[in-house]
Amino acid sequence: MCVSKKNSDEKIIKGESIMKNKTLRLCLAGLLVAASFMLIAAGGKKTITVKGSDTMVILAQRWAEEYMAKHPDIVVQVTGGGSGVGLSALINGTTDIANSSRPIKNSEVDKLKQRFNALSYETKAAKDGVTLYFNESNPVSELSIDQIKAIYLGEITNWKDVGGEDAKIILYGRENSSGTYVFFRDNVLGGKDYSPLMQSLPGTAAVVNAVSKDKLSIGYGGAAYAKGVKMVKVKKDAESPGYEPTAETIKTNSYPVTRYLFMYTRAKPEGAVKNFIDWTLSDEGQAIVTKVGYFPVK
Repeated sequence: MCVSKKNSDEKIIKGESIMKNKTLRLCLAGLLVAASFMLIAAGGKKTITVKGSDTMVILAQRWAEEYMAKHPDIVVQVTGGGSGVGLSALINGTTDIANSSRPIKNSEVDKLKQRFNALSYETKAAKDGVTLYFNESNPVSELSIDQIKAIYLGEITNWKDVGGEDAKIILYGRENSSGTYVFFRDNVLGGKDYSPLMQSLPGTAAVVNAVSKDKLSIGYGGAAYAKGVKMVKVKKDAESPGYEPTAETIKTNSYPVTRYLFMYTRAKPEGAVKNFIDWTLSDEGQAIVTKVGYFPVK
């Protein structure tokens, strides 16, 4: 089929017009995006991401609120998920700071080095006493480390064996992504596996809630969460006195299950991240540690 030269020329002109319009729209869109980025750069805020330990979430949120109130040019975003989740995010490059209630593992250090060619940097941000929670109606008031170990290994299963009533002990604990789960296993259970009867819950608040409703239960977690439950005195051994986690017993390491709470970065912190971490270690930042229910690092 033949097409006249006039019709062909009209089609070319129309095609060129469409292309010009598309180019113009793309240019305008690009200018708008560029303008948006310029506005963000001029009036935007620096964001610091903090992710990890469920134990530290309450503390991290309070730190973030206070810091942002004094530094309106900074946004501190805090999420939990567990120490393992936070350290994985640090390795993946999706968080600036990983909060952890346990020390970083050698395997995690190696992964950071492989990916970023940098060693992790550790900051001891606060101290905690891993607390044993009882229901408030439980008559037992103290346990030795050996008794706690035997209970969570499933070797002691009845309250009568530790001075309580003749009833089955109900175990609550954390999920395996939790730093508290790992710390408790390594430092109380001697690295052995928990009893298969332990019910793993996704957060310390969930453990406390379960124990508060179950008179035959026992749980563990951070000292700051011990609300509405009975805080058990812990003895180093059968002959030692029992202690609750307090500022004095944590400072002197009299409480047998004392630990640090950590903040990890991929390398030595700089800039806004360094300023934030330095502030958490200041007198002002450490006063918040005390208000929340944990203990100053010094």
